[in-house]
Amino acid sequence: MAFLSQLFGSKTSDRKSKSNDTIEAIINDVENKPFGVSESNVLFAGLNELGGYFFFQTVIVGDLNVKCKNGAQLYFSGDDFKLKLEADMPEFESENSDIKGRNVTKIDFQIEESEVKKLENATLRSIQLKVKKHDILFSKYVVIESSDEEE
Repeated sequence: MAFLSQLFGSKTSDRKSKSNDTIEAIINDVENKPFGVSESNVLFAGLNELGGYFFFQTVIVGDLNVKCKNGAQLYFSGDDFKLKLEADMPEFESENSDIKGRNVTKIDFQIEESEVKKLENATLRSIQLKVKKHDILFSKYVVIESSDEEE
């Protein structure tokens, strides 16, 4: 029986057995500062403006693997702050990376100029991504800087 589970994989094995990838490894491999982290994905994000239109650009690196035709929603929650953004394009899909079990998913979200200022001034607690059957909750990534290392 053990031979069959080695050959076909065990149904009781958890998702971690597919990859040895960790949040720390993703953060160390990517040059940009993370915006949020979940159990198995890292959210990198930033605001961008093109021709008077504002976009909240996201790149999710981790085990999220999706091919979507119906868009996605991004929810921000914070101290007296809630914001929902809709994906700019309904169709997108994850790309495989060179590291086993790691995917890269790029999604741009529409954001109004008035919402940009509110988002920049908000104290965020969580960011939630809903796409297809995936519901990923990111916590705001906070870097604890040590002044000892810089001296």
